[in-house]
Amino acid sequence: MEELIFKYFPNLDSTATERLSMLGGIYREWNQKINVISRKDIDNIYLHHILHSLSISKFTSFPLGSSVLDVGTGGGFPGIPLAIIYPQTHFFLCDSIGKKIKVVEEVSKALNLNNVQTFHGRAEQIDHQFDFVISRAVTELSQFIPWVWNKIERGNIGGATRGIIALKGGDVLAEIDDASKKCKIKREKFTVKEISEWFNEEWFKEKRVVFIER
Repeated sequence: MEELIFKYFPNLDSTATERLSMLGGIYREWNQKINVISRKDIDNIYLHHILHSLSISKFTSFPLGSSVLDVGTGGGFPGIPLAIIYPQTHFFLCDSIGKKIKVVEEVSKALNLNNVQTFHGRAEQIDHQFDFVISRAVTELSQFIPWVWNKIERGNIGGATRGIIALKGGDVLAEIDDASKKCKIKREKFTVKEISEWFNEEWFKEKRVVFIER
């Protein structure tokens, strides 16, 4: 199934290609010890988890030397796949569940990813700032934004606009309107992109990238 990744990312270097090819097997092994992906879903890891995570890179490129906070990373999504293809970006993966962070640490170690740092705890406990915050299906935006808004630097870095990049499913427009009102962020600061614009598999039909400009 890893061929699916290389279909959409044909120009990856040999290190990224090798690490992405290894990723499925490493997760299968760790998932038997600590269940971070449902048993029936592990067979779809490349489509449902790895490629889904990499959709963020179709929306924006992380500039050299930038920093990314992945909140509620679970077993390492979207942070680990993105860390593989952006080795010069620093990824800080945070989750409140210790066993999930354990998996992230072991996967990072197996891949020799030296641009990944982990944090066992809540996002509110982190006391430094980042260029981007990423997440996948963590909670409603109106709840999520206050957790991380002050942890994002303002403005641009290397031609990219800083902000929150969230992977979302279903109808996000009502959720965005609610977040805009509750968090007092102008509606024009929100951008929605259909993942099906980049990937033509049926599974992505209701999947979206939501960006909130800082």
